[in-house]
Amino acid sequence: MGSFAVLVFIPALCTVVLIHSLGPQDVHRLTFLFQMSWQTLCHLGLHYTEYYLQEAPSTRHSFRALTRRGLQILGLECLKVVVRRVVSAGVGLTDCRQLQCVYVTWSTAGLFKLTYYSHWLLDDSLLFAAGFGPEFGQSPGEEGYIPDADIWTLETTHRIALFTRKWNQSTARWLRRLVFQQGRTWPLLQTFVFSAWWHGLHPGQVFGFLCWAVMVEADYLIHSFANVFIRSWPMWVLYRTLTWAHTQLIIAYIMLAVEVRSLSSLWLLWNSYSSVFPTVYCILLFFLAKRKHKFN
Repeated sequence: MGSFAVLVFIPALCTVVLIHSLGPQDVHRLTFLFQMSWQTLCHLGLHYTEYYLQEAPSTRHSFRALTRRGLQILGLECLKVVVRRVVSAGVGLTDCRQLQCVYVTWSTAGLFKLTYYSHWLLDDSLLFAAGFGPEFGQSPGEEGYIPDADIWTLETTHRIALFTRKWNQSTARWLRRLVFQQGRTWPLLQTFVFSAWWHGLHPGQVFGFLCWAVMVEADYLIHSFANVFIRSWPMWVLYRTLTWAHTQLIIAYIMLAVEVRSLSSLWLLWNSYSSVFPTVYCILLFFLAKRKHKFN
């Protein structure tokens, strides 16, 4: 946000001072009054700037964009209610057996994904309503505004690496600039280790992000070899179908590992049939990396 960040830092610092200097009976009222006064001053300043520059506030993409996002959020919330009932009516990881655990992992992760999608669309709607659209603050040569929830790509891609880049895109781009592009040795591993640290270093998060890093590395090698050896169209369709299903199941496995908070739940996930899918990619990573080393 550049210099506009000052508009955020000033009330944040002043609020900290107020909280530490006022008593319990006055802190809420005075802090609220200060925040609302600051917000009013910001609004007046923006209106003055628009009037001085003879620029009307942009309302183009706003009503249609907000309406479309509102309908998307409503649809996701309705779908989330249905999925939650399905998940609640079924068995959990503690009671599932064999292939049933795969379905439990996939359906539970689907509920988590729907929640993320709904929240990201709500964030986008608030940004659009506040005027922080695609054109806001964008300098020549900079990347444009990218929404966090690219649902179509996330649900249709057959590549874990692409899913990773599209999942929470603003944070993914931030991590790419902050960690990945700055790392000299094992930048991919450094990025995922930093992500685990950022999320709180729960056992499931450490395991999930490390597993995610290995899956992305395997994804690069698997698809590189597939592009060389798969030539016929029917084989390519079969390959795309199988890798899409495998990608979705691996992502479901990782998401469940990241979301669980107890070692017992993580142990149940590790001992379930769902562990077969990341294990397959680990085995392929070992053999393909060895073969690539021989070729080199």
